[in-house]
Amino acid sequence: MSQAFDVVVIGGGPGGYIAAIRAAQLGFKVACIDEWKNAAGGPAPGGTCTNVGCIPSKALLQSSEHFDHANHHFADHGISATNVKIDIAKMIGRKDAVVKQNNDGILYLFKKNKVTFFHGRGSFVKAVEAGYEIQVTGAKEELITGQQIILATGSNARALPGVPFDEETVLSNDGALRIGAVPKKLVLIGSGVIGLEMGSVWRRLGSDVTILEGLPTFLGAVDEQIAKEAKKAFDKQGMKIELGVKVGDVKTSKKGVSVAYTNAKGEAQSIDADKLIVSIGRVPNTIGLNAEAVGLQLDERGAIVVDAECRTSLKGVWAVGDVVRGPMLAHKAEEEGVAVAERIAGQHGHVNFNTIPWVIYTSPEIAWVGETEQQLKARGAAYKAGTFPFLANGRARALGDTTGMVKFLADAATDEILGVHIVGPMASELIAEAVVAMEFKASAEDIARICHAHPSLSEATKEAALAVDKRTLNF
Repeated sequence: MSQAFDVVVIGGGPGGYIAAIRAAQLGFKVACIDEWKNAAGGPAPGGTCTNVGCIPSKALLQSSEHFDHANHHFADHGISATNVKIDIAKMIGRKDAVVKQNNDGILYLFKKNKVTFFHGRGSFVKAVEAGYEIQVTGAKEELITGQQIILATGSNARALPGVPFDEETVLSNDGALRIGAVPKKLVLIGSGVIGLEMGSVWRRLGSDVTILEGLPTFLGAVDEQIAKEAKKAFDKQGMKIELGVKVGDVKTSKKGVSVAYTNAKGEAQSIDADKLIVSIGRVPNTIGLNAEAVGLQLDERGAIVVDAECRTSLKGVWAVGDVVRGPMLAHKAEEEGVAVAERIAGQHGHVNFNTIPWVIYTSPEIAWVGETEQQLKARGAAYKAGTFPFLANGRARALGDTTGMVKFLADAATDEILGVHIVGPMASELIAEAVVAMEFKASAEDIARICHAHPSLSEATKEAALAVDKRTLNF
């Protein structure tokens, strides 16, 4: 006889494991199914984010930043460091250890919250009177039932047409995190989050990095002024970014890879490299879910169709995270997972897409929330803008990192904050204040009137808010 649960979550990434924990906290009998494996074949919950995305990339970014500082910035502080070397194997080993700590932490949280964990792939069998029958395929075959099903199966890297990932020469984000030696020449296709972060890691470690981007503008989703500031910094660092290119044939050999492309001027070009990282987006993952067995509706992209509250076309079946509409962000998935668990319990789960922050963890970091200046212009909104450079911030000077600025956009009539955009040191942390402010519909004046610690980077946020009314105090 199969085990019966109130809630079955398929997928143990940020959306799935958080949904399972919240549902258990609300008193439901919960199961979570996840198939990720560690090197030893054991369970590795956490999805793409924990295993081959957010967490490992940040570990490598931190290691490479230390190396870069030792080589190029320690001398500014009076620290002599000569013949600095990097042990790539040890760096990768540390990254793997960080990943395992997170995997083990999720398993501990399942145990603490009495969530039953199944290691394997979950798929629909059929609808039954008690809900849905789910097959778990793994080392151990199991059949379970769930009254309510939450699908959180994530996404997969999109490959170039006709150029499959071999994770040796042509790499997805997975292979990019496992490169065993610093490539002399590295080419990346796509200048989004993954391309910029992975390009930053290997550039700092000594690679000659070129990024090929098909769009004519750099970081088109980012506020234009902020994107230009970031591009200027990357150019100065020696990262070569070509915009408006059209990629042609990609040929691999024992020596590496050759990429033919047409540049923005229409000229035929070719570039050779040791490794190629392809970061041209991700596609929803519904492989093996057996959606057709129960009539689950998918859209033309293969994403699960949901309404504003993450309900699918099937009664009692929900979906969250990368496998549905909206930004493919771990924290967006978490918010949806919590909201769905609370909706199942009859509560009013809340996700505000207008206050979901975005972060690119390069140096300088780039973070933003709300609308960009170009979006406000496009919809004809009357707005005020204020900026403040880190060059004028005392803490940034002491850190030796004065690149970038904070930018506020506020409604011209009401002063309500419409967007906050940051490029510079610790932007990923500074953006949280803006998210809180916007969630409570604060005005720029509200931030301008709040006392910020001195000296701190957050003073740049206050000053940018003051700049909305052209009354900065330190610039």
